[in-house]
Amino acid sequence: QVQLVESGGGLVQAGGSLRLSCAASGSIFSSWSMGWYRQGPGKQRELVAVITSGGRTNYLDSVKGRFTISRDNAKNTVYLQMNSLQPEDTAVYYCNAARDIGLAKYNYWGQGTQVTVSS
Repeated sequence: QVQLVESGGGLVQAGGSLRLSCAASGSIFSSWSMGWYRQGPGKQRELVAVITSGGRTNYLDSVKGRFTISRDNAKNTVYLQMNSLQPEDTAVYYCNAARDIGLAKYNYWGQGTQVTVSS
């Protein structure tokens, strides 16, 4: 079992920055792939960024060069640094922990944090 708690969302003007944090507990954090997803109004949830247990990263095309995902295994925390925010980045952002153990796939979600970018 993994518990995830996001923080850092808020209201920001276009061009501004925010840093989201996701604190994990309950399992060996370093073994999990950690991701940030978002769901905008009337849209499906989409993967924004992911960082594997080995530190490899991948990003949604529209955020490449603006967002950076990182993890601090000593603090059991994953971060999403968001720069040059645009109104289309407005969404609820969710933290995700994923891991395959044998044939079993595990996925856990945080409660979400609202990011609103005003034009």
